[in-house]
Amino acid sequence: MSLKSGARLTGIALALCAAPALVFAQSETHSNLQAVTSVGASAWSGTFPFTIRGVLLCNPDEMLDSTPNYLPWNDGANQFRMGGEWQVTFQAVDPGDRGGTTCWMGQNYGNQPWIHDSDLSYTNEAWVAEVLRLNYDQSNLHQFRAGDRVEMTVRQSLFYGGKRNINEGHDIAPAFNFDIRLVTANYGLPAPEVITLADVMNVGGEATNRASWLPIFDQTRATGGEHYQGMRMRINNLTLLTTNGWNPTNTWGNRLCTVTDGLGRFFSLRHPRCTLGAAPATQFDAIGIFNQESGSGSQGTNGYELFMQQVLPHNPAPELAIGLNVTISWPANTDTYQLEWRAQVDAGEWTPVTNAPAVINGMNTVILPPARPQRFYQLRKTN
Repeated sequence: MSLKSGARLTGIALALCAAPALVFAQSETHSNLQAVTSVGASAWSGTFPFTIRGVLLCNPDEMLDSTPNYLPWNDGANQFRMGGEWQVTFQAVDPGDRGGTTCWMGQNYGNQPWIHDSDLSYTNEAWVAEVLRLNYDQSNLHQFRAGDRVEMTVRQSLFYGGKRNINEGHDIAPAFNFDIRLVTANYGLPAPEVITLADVMNVGGEATNRASWLPIFDQTRATGGEHYQGMRMRINNLTLLTTNGWNPTNTWGNRLCTVTDGLGRFFSLRHPRCTLGAAPATQFDAIGIFNQESGSGSQGTNGYELFMQQVLPHNPAPELAIGLNVTISWPANTDTYQLEWRAQVDAGEWTPVTNAPAVINGMNTVILPPARPQRFYQLRKTN
């Protein structure tokens, strides 16, 4: 499976982590690794090992729960029960590269029905060591967090759910480990690209039937969901239709909510394992990681979603006000004066202008809207 997690582990000796073996690997790009066929399956044809760089978009504990929970196969009683899981996504920032890649690791590989062997799962002790190995740079014990620029050394990856994931190939042998090396601490998150649902979804389908929605799929990855997969995005103009998944304590599969743009398009948001506050009752914008979960190992033309990390109220662009204003100014380094006005040039009482002057380029400046009928102005010395 492609969706796994990482709850932070504390109070365990880092000495459990062995330093990664030196390897000589070619470099790879996210755009090459995530290339797809006409049915959205992986078109990558590279070789292992390889290295790939990017910026972590999330902390290891945001998506899934890595708490150790060894469960034996037990004649199938624990089928598919993965126990602890660890997952992050990192995004390309190097020139000429685009996209992002998800990295996943699970504890109880032996509970997959095609494996069904408890000896091929991590014990709790071994799993803790694996999580610590991936949560900390092994050369300086830097704890990886969102915004760090890193390099992955990859010895195995699998396609599932519409994307090629860096993983261990469901194998606990050290030969299939992937390693993370810090390149730049606190490099900074990429600015989110801003879209609406019209950029990734077609009009159509039923709100209650996710399979009926009409995603925009483009094999070339120039448009649609493939163009944004694995990247930090902001989707504007959303309205919640379902809120059952708006709960950080739910499991991954139960943290989905349905949204619409009100124009006949529907989409999924997935809640993180941290709180985002109350579910918005009005239109909002969401920032997070553009993900794909087609639920298939052979096709990937659907299942696009946003893993939420921030929710913002949607404020329409303000209306512009254009007017012909009256600007009155006088030197700021003079005595103190009060600006006054009256309606006639040679008769009537003078009335103080209440707008306080601002000093602009060494001049006391007052900006006033045009008045009808016309007004006349003077300065009255006050000191």
